[in-house]
Amino acid sequence: MADEAVASRPAEPAAPKAKEARSPEAPPRGGGRGDDRAKDAPERADAPEPTDTSDSADDEAGEREKERERAADRFKDRTRDPLTEEEGEEGPTDAAAAARARREGQKLLSSNRDLIGFDRSDIGQVHIGDINVRLDALRSGLLMRDGPVPAEELLRIRRTHIEPDGYVRLRRALEARRLLVLGGAPGTGRASTALALLEEVTRAGEGRENSERVRRADPARGVRELATQVAGGTGGHPRGTGYLLEPALDRPGTLPPDGMDLDQLASALAEQGSYAVVVVSVGSAANPLLAGRYGAICPPAPTRELVAVRLRQRLEEEHGDPVGGGGAGGPGGGDGRGPRDGDGSRDAGGGRDRNGGAHRDRGRDEHADRDGGPDGGGDGRRDGDGGRGRDGRAGRDGGRSGDRPGRGAGPDGDGSLSLLLERAAELREDPEVTEAVGLDDLRPAEAELFASLLAGHLRGTVSRAELLSGCRGLAAVQAYEWFAGVDRALAAPPPGDGRTPVRSGTAALFHPVAFRIALAVLGGASHSAVSAAAHLLTWELSVQSDPDSTPARPLFCDDPEADLALSRARPADGVVDVAGSEVTGRLIFYRGSALPAAVLAELWDRHFPVRAPVVRWLRLLADDPRPQVSMRAAVAAGELSVRDFEHGYAELIRPLAEAPTPRRRVFAATALDQAAGHASHRRAVRKVVDNWSLHGTPAQRWTAAMALGYGRCADSMDDTLDTLAEIGVRDDGEQLAVASLNVVRLLTLPECATVLRRLAAWTGHRREEYQDLALVSIVRLALTDVDEVLDDEPGTPLGDRGDWPLLLALAATRPELTGKLADLFWTALNTARSRDVALDALETLLRSASRKDGRAWTREGLAALLPALTAEEQDRRRLDWLLRRMMRDQDRPLAEERARALWRLAVPARQRRSEEEESHG
Repeated sequence: MADEAVASRPAEPAAPKAKEARSPEAPPRGGGRGDDRAKDAPERADAPEPTDTSDSADDEAGEREKERERAADRFKDRTRDPLTEEEGEEGPTDAAAAARARREGQKLLSSNRDLIGFDRSDIGQVHIGDINVRLDALRSGLLMRDGPVPAEELLRIRRTHIEPDGYVRLRRALEARRLLVLGGAPGTGRASTALALLEEVTRAGEGRENSERVRRADPARGVRELATQVAGGTGGHPRGTGYLLEPALDRPGTLPPDGMDLDQLASALAEQGSYAVVVVSVGSAANPLLAGRYGAICPPAPTRELVAVRLRQRLEEEHGDPVGGGGAGGPGGGDGRGPRDGDGSRDAGGGRDRNGGAHRDRGRDEHADRDGGPDGGGDGRRDGDGGRGRDGRAGRDGGRSGDRPGRGAGPDGDGSLSLLLERAAELREDPEVTEAVGLDDLRPAEAELFASLLAGHLRGTVSRAELLSGCRGLAAVQAYEWFAGVDRALAAPPPGDGRTPVRSGTAALFHPVAFRIALAVLGGASHSAVSAAAHLLTWELSVQSDPDSTPARPLFCDDPEADLALSRARPADGVVDVAGSEVTGRLIFYRGSALPAAVLAELWDRHFPVRAPVVRWLRLLADDPRPQVSMRAAVAAGELSVRDFEHGYAELIRPLAEAPTPRRRVFAATALDQAAGHASHRRAVRKVVDNWSLHGTPAQRWTAAMALGYGRCADSMDDTLDTLAEIGVRDDGEQLAVASLNVVRLLTLPECATVLRRLAAWTGHRREEYQDLALVSIVRLALTDVDEVLDDEPGTPLGDRGDWPLLLALAATRPELTGKLADLFWTALNTARSRDVALDALETLLRSASRKDGRAWTREGLAALLPALTAEEQDRRRLDWLLRRMMRDQDRPLAEERARALWRLAVPARQRRSEEEESHG
């Protein structure tokens, strides 16, 4: 059509009026349209005007026009975003970021570790099959006693310790300076490495003939007293003694030694021909020591070799046929290297000498504590069999005969050790076993227990269920160690001089614990978000512990690397949602999928006093405007509520459901849905939602609607839709906006067809509120992007179209639903009160056909929807008029080429009139 013809078009939508001129009694195109058109017929501008020209007729016509305008305004108001109701908030919420954060939070807490394979009420020991492992030595509050390390323990160290990377460098530094400050996270083998170093250097030094040449120093005395003791020769310690000191730097009021203290100790050691290793945990208190000339970081032993050596050792001990020099090697990459002989070189088993830096092919000491240090034997931490403590075989006496079923052979009766090793390699790589362990890398004590479980299963003494249960217990034991007795020092009795216990360091004491909790709740969020949340929780814990004091925490003493090491965390580059855009950020995760759930379970099930500060902290996170924080916290709150629903409902869910702000109510709804994901709590959650929807306050009904939108808080999809309709039509549609939003969310679920059938039925309902619920839902369907409501991961048909309008994504991926979708949208376009909003929505859909750079976008969805939407002449006339209006838009004119492409998508060639051909090609 010529430009003059285009210019002659009216500024208002005349074409839609021509379409609506059809008689209301005409056969409807889709289900429910006839009834809806009949109800709206008096409102349409094209209805026949009365011929009476009296003033009363004019007044009546004017009143009808005003009523139409008011109805259109009410309808437009109901299409607003119900999540932006907060006072002073006008911008749209980032629903897509919230959906992604919820999905990622659920992945981290979906390990289903409610059932741990040992009695959590008595966590002093783990009993699996015939494996009985005592955990008393794992408690963080216990410290080593002062005294010599027995010779048999030193011999065991020589034969079983696996060298970490850089071991030779550490040994040379100790030989040169006589003093080494060795730092690492608890449980990584730092104390075991320290004993191995002292055993080697003292065996080659002046104390080689001394049977007590390695001693543990009293941690309470510290570096200064040790230096005085060594220099004065007090205690009768001979020359050439090696000292292991583990000072308690994490105790409130304890000051770390300074450089002069270390120099004094090094000088005293040199005079006596002795050595000392000071073992410290990485962190702000120890960092100055590690940065000095005596400091060094102790790398952890490699997990694969650690497990391989332990497993081979277990099988050799049980089988009675040790692998020879060349050997078959251990599972997972063992190389068959033998232990060292007396002079530090490799034996006939092959291998490089001590200075070659090779890992020794030997198992860890069974008494290795969570700091990796073997027990000195004098503190009662060895069990009664005289030889094994944490060996995974406690309970075996030395004289047990081979008549136990399965001993010396696998379940299939094959006694070949080489075959057992091969089967062990396959078993440790079993996906189910790997998932049950749930840790990216194992520490020495964990490798010991894991190897014992594998060996027991291969011998037939541990069932498959016991194996998996024991593997799941590894993460639970780690969580137990992190929390057991953390603040015991704060409750310690006065030191004896009339002074009260020092409590000024509560913030520094609680920060590592708070960081672990924050990481369990917010894992996968940015490092800065987790750190900030940890500081908030540190404050809450400190105030709860000492309400009379204001917590004090230095502002410039944080060590992010220490936080990672102490919490078994890892950083990763990833994407962070900021104001609707994705930007690169530094994310943080636990080194193991089992740790988040284990931490929350340990926290909630065993430490009741900490619930109050954690609840206050979660409420603070509920107010955080960043979805990556608030939604992850909501998922965690749901998991905590599952562990104690009475407490979670009373302290978290119900108070936040009654809050005045949508953000808090969304938090409560998400927590409810997370609890509903557990079959044990689904019935209770559904009862809560049903009560709120029928008898609750407006805020509770709003929260119930949001919970229903997830699709798990009612017995069926029909029940969900019934409840949403009751919420939406009540009180003249006060909650219609939030009800319609959650109807749209349900359209991403497999029962999509059920939702569309219900929408069609509502459009023909005799009550206007039901009609409006359907019409608003239809318009919102066209304006909502898939990412804003979808729970699926990318890789699914809808997930790959995250930035598509949901209406077009459904049309493209569910062709069997296209006719129903088109009928519903047609109804919205042909109803007076929804027509303007629906036309604007249609324009938005048309503009999404291609991106600004010309690449295809939603063209596939439009190609499916538009032909069904423009099946009649009046529909094509409306599309013709809308494309012309878009072409003449002063702000965003639609290119003629794109208008022609859209016209061709909608109208087959045989149906195009010459007039449109002239305009649209």
